[in-house]
Amino acid sequence: MHFITVKGILSAQNGMNLYRGCTHGCIYCDSRSKCYQMDHVFEDVAVKENALVLLENKLRSKKEKGMIAMGSMCDPYMDLEKSLQYTRRALEIIEKYGFGITLITKSDMVLRDLDILKRINKKTKCVIQMTLTTYDEELCKILEPDVCSTKSRLNALKTLAKENIPTIVWLCPILPFINDTKDNIEGILNYCIEAKAKGILCFGMGLTLREGNREYFYEQLDKHFPKLKEKYIKTYGNRYVLNSLKNDELMKIFKTKCDENKIMSGPQAIFKYLKEFDKKENIQLNLFE
Repeated sequence: MHFITVKGILSAQNGMNLYRGCTHGCIYCDSRSKCYQMDHVFEDVAVKENALVLLENKLRSKKEKGMIAMGSMCDPYMDLEKSLQYTRRALEIIEKYGFGITLITKSDMVLRDLDILKRINKKTKCVIQMTLTTYDEELCKILEPDVCSTKSRLNALKTLAKENIPTIVWLCPILPFINDTKDNIEGILNYCIEAKAKGILCFGMGLTLREGNREYFYEQLDKHFPKLKEKYIKTYGNRYVLNSLKNDELMKIFKTKCDENKIMSGPQAIFKYLKEFDKKENIQLNLFE
């Protein structure tokens, strides 16, 4: 971990990353790609030390309220967040100025900040997005070695649902020849139903690889799945999008299950929902009516 100073913290679309890099160790992580111009070791997380000051100044001056999005490039709940509490402090600022929040995580540490999330959701809108890739707990330890288990994430989703905080599940990536099975997809979908997820994001059964994350992914395949790298290269070459050979079958299961349980599944509709700002007015009863 090291500290850096940045010039800005919010993107034009109100996206924000307090950290740069990640320690979860997910073998497929796209954020390792060279196109993002990471100038340090990925696991040596850069902490944007002036991020909270920049965030407060920006939100104070904004004329219109809206949704703030966190976690597109790195998880806001890595282990270092336990001591730094940048994410918690950012949530306090977001609440202070009346903005909504949506964030993406793989960690049940999100429940640490349930008190603030509930207050934001009561005033405006809070949506938690959680990534689930595998129903198999042992496989989860290989694919995502330094983050909580799938079952822990499920329990977090169920807790959020009990508190009326809507959740979106990212069903991705689905790795060809590894977790692209009917049992895995049905297992995750049943978890989503159990957790009362509002929506499930799936862009197809597969993953993306490009310079930077491809090399790391193949190193991990050699380590955990001997000879599978050769099968990938033979099947996909240097493609960016690697669709599972079972894509059609698995997508049919996905769409059918979502439709049957009235779970939002269209990416366009979900992203529209995430961007929509909802200011809840306090309604006072007139006792004399």
